[in-house]
Formats: sequence, structure tokens, C-alpha cells
Amino acid sequence: MGEAKVVRRLKIEIKSLMIHPTAIVAEGARVGLGVSLGPYAIVEAGAEVGDHCQIGAHAVVGSCVRMGAGNWIGAGAILGGDPQDLRFDPAVESFVRIGSGNKIREHCTIHRSVQPGGQTQVGNENYLMVGSHLGHDVRVGDKTVLANGVLVGGHASIEDGVFLGGGTLVHQFVKVGRLAISQGNTSLSKNLPPFLMASGLNAVVGLNVVGLKRAGFSSQQRSEIKEAFSWVYRRGYNLAQAMEYARARKWSVDTEQFWDFITHAGKRGICGWRGRRAGAPEREED
Repeated sequence: MGEAKVVRRLKIEIKSLMIHPTAIVAEGARVGLGVSLGPYAIVEAGAEVGDHCQIGAHAVVGSCVRMGAGNWIGAGAILGGDPQDLRFDPAVESFVRIGSGNKIREHCTIHRSVQPGGQTQVGNENYLMVGSHLGHDVRVGDKTVLANGVLVGGHASIEDGVFLGGGTLVHQFVKVGRLAISQGNTSLSKNLPPFLMASGLNAVVGLNVVGLKRAGFSSQQRSEIKEAFSWVYRRGYNLAQAMEYARARKWSVDTEQFWDFITHAGKRGICGWRGRRAGAPEREED
């Protein structure tokens, strides 16, 4: 067998290993180098899939999806479905934009924007576990973790480094600040400021100390954030008083982010405190 025939045969074998014969790549789809498609996976016309993405069996990449490199899409995931809005016109052209290095596990769903030319956004190196859902116009930053069954409503915002425990519900338009964390089955209809831990219904129960350490915050940075947190939640001040005291002092960039988030919380406000006030006796419900 000649050298040219051997090379051609190897190319065919490599292609057959990476794209299953039952997978469908529609004409007009753009698929990068080294992309793997499992059985019955579908890439619709107009979709863009970056280099070295892996798309599992029965997954669907809709025509509105623009995806970067190195993403892992689990079996049965559906990316780019129409938004769940009764007023939505399917003729509207909108998008889902996904960065690079994300792992989107089995049966996740991400819906496209309701706005003409709008986009639902997912950044880089996020981990969406089995069955999690991002509604239309959601913004997800980088290096977040959404555990199994997390549901994020339309127009919500999830900032960098957030960890949402299994079954967490995030109401539409709610913002979850950087490096915040929620325990399983938490429900958020108010904004959760950066660096905090939430549990139950709109309840702050402490600082995400472990997350701050893992993110490389120094002991001095953590102490300052802890002090700001205490002013808002543990010293008995109302929010206006805490903000007044904060304006009279200079803070580091990260702590300023905490105050800025609270300042621009809008009508939804921020989650309240469920723990004990500093110096207060323990209560039975604690």
C-alpha cells in the first residue's frame, strides 16, 4: 500500500473515532479541529463549535450557539433552546455564547436570549453539573460551580468563583456576587453579596472563608472583608448606618467590591442575616 493511501486511511480512521456515524452536523455549522461528537449528537446549521470540544451522545448544539475551545458537553445536554417566555417570538435572532474550558454535564439546558441580538453568556472554566439550567439572558462568569439541579432564572447574574449547592434556585434578575456560596436547596429571590454563604430562603449564614483562602486571599484581606461583613450583618446597624460608616473609611479593592455590590443592589435588595448578632446570647432557633 502506497504512502498516500496509508495517510488517507489513517485520516478516515481518526475521523471515524471522533465523529460517530450517527451524529449530525448540519450544512452551515462551523466545527473546529479535533471536535468529538457522540452517537446521535446534533450540531445545527449556524452553530459554531471551537477546537477540541467533546459533545456527548444525544446532545444538541443549537444554531444560535457560539462556543469556544475545549468544552465538554455531556449526554443529552441541550444548548440554545428557545427561552421559556410566553411572549417570546421564535423568529427573534438571539444567541448563547460559551467561552472555553467549560464542563457542562448530562442533561443541562441553556436557553438563548429573548432580546433581538441578545445573548445568554457563560464564561470560561465553569462546571455545570447534571441537570442544571440557565434561563434566557443569564450571565455566568468564570470558574463557577453549579451543582446538580441548580436552576437559574432569566436575566440572573452569577459572578466569578461562585459555588451553588445542589438544588439551589436563583430567581430571575437576581445577582450572586463573586466567590459567594450557597448550601444545597437554597432559594434566592434577593441578591447575595460577594464572599458570603447563603442557606434556606434569602438567608446569609456566614462568610465563605474556605473559598477566600482557596482564591488566595491573604489573612489581612480576609480580616478586612470580615469586618465589612460584620458591619452589615452582625453589629446591629441598619444598612444605611453601615453604608455611612463605610464611606468614611478607605477599603481595599476587594472589599470595595463588596460595598459596591450592596450600593447597587436595586429593588431586590440583599439577603438578610439568619445568624447571631455579635455579643448577643444564643437563641433557641439558632
